[in-house]
Amino acid sequence: MRILDRYIRTAEERDRADRAEALAVRFAERAFKHDREGSFPFENFEELKAAGYLKLTVPRRYGGDEISLYELVQLQERIAYGDGSTALAVGWHVGQVLHLRTAGKWPEELFAGLCRDIVSEGAMINTFASEAASGSPSRGGKPETTAVAAAGGWRITGRKTFSTLSPILDRFVVSAYVPEEDCTADFLVRKSDRVAVEETWDSLGMRGTGSHDVVLDGAWTEKEMRLPAGQGIDDGGGWLLHIPACYLGIALAARDYALDYARGYRPNHLAEPIASLPSVRQTFGEIEVELRSARSILYSAAERWDRDEEGRAAMKPELGLAKYVATNGAIRVVDLAMRVVGGASLSRKHPLERYYRDVRAGLHNPPMDSSVLQMLASDALGERS
Repeated sequence: MRILDRYIRTAEERDRADRAEALAVRFAERAFKHDREGSFPFENFEELKAAGYLKLTVPRRYGGDEISLYELVQLQERIAYGDGSTALAVGWHVGQVLHLRTAGKWPEELFAGLCRDIVSEGAMINTFASEAASGSPSRGGKPETTAVAAAGGWRITGRKTFSTLSPILDRFVVSAYVPEEDCTADFLVRKSDRVAVEETWDSLGMRGTGSHDVVLDGAWTEKEMRLPAGQGIDDGGGWLLHIPACYLGIALAARDYALDYARGYRPNHLAEPIASLPSVRQTFGEIEVELRSARSILYSAAERWDRDEEGRAAMKPELGLAKYVATNGAIRVVDLAMRVVGGASLSRKHPLERYYRDVRAGLHNPPMDSSVLQMLASDALGERS
């Protein structure tokens, strides 16, 4: 059994996994071009839409598949195996829809409209919160983007960075400071002539996510598009497991590339391929320790989150641990794979150097390593014997 298949439980999951893998094969064929150009893979998202991937986490009552977090992790791993950028980008959409479904953060009428548009039109959603001055919203910075009340709605002005999916979205959530109330609020905004995407995304890795700057120049949104603060429940942020799933998918691709190389490459001074060398086998053993440990933690956390609805809010340390172990483990796996392949791994003709660049982005996705370590420390210190 392939390592990728070890957490498949049912025939239905097998069928979804097969369809995701078929998409990933095609995405892998385009990944080199989009990485080299830093271009957005519009064709990948057309195929995701046609395959019904965009509606996987939409509730059944609105025409979606209502898959679990565990199933989402399975599929995100597979999409990332083909193209990490596409997986991370679409993960923000399907993950946030899962979050809205389980946490009930939006008014039901607004959520229902989004879901119906996802099912019928292939609409997508993401939240734009990061700014150059305030940094990551997970660090608690106040946005410089402002929302000013106007007749019947709001005028929003500011610039958002790291706006993944910006080339393709027709609507998105923006966090903004409301001066007259001295508070921060979230607003659902539709694209208009007052919204511009500035193509600033020219990064080391994850070059195809379309994470450009979005500039709002008095962008209008209706009064009811201000999202209520404090509505819904704390679901622990389980949906963010789409992030470690993505990076483990990339690591699995690097591992398999190195395995194929080791089985086939025989220098002329050896009687057998390098896979027979004890040092190479030792390296693959280290790769397996990283991957199998990380995947065990990831799938265990996802399964528990699905099962224990009442305990989700208390799972933040466990969910953070899954992300920490997976992203750091993925970096280690790709590094070890490159050691097996040697100098050829640095060539841009081969995918390993892209995997190497892509997995590093995981360190900068939430929750950050330092936050996870503080959370785990607080959890431990709060114990009573």
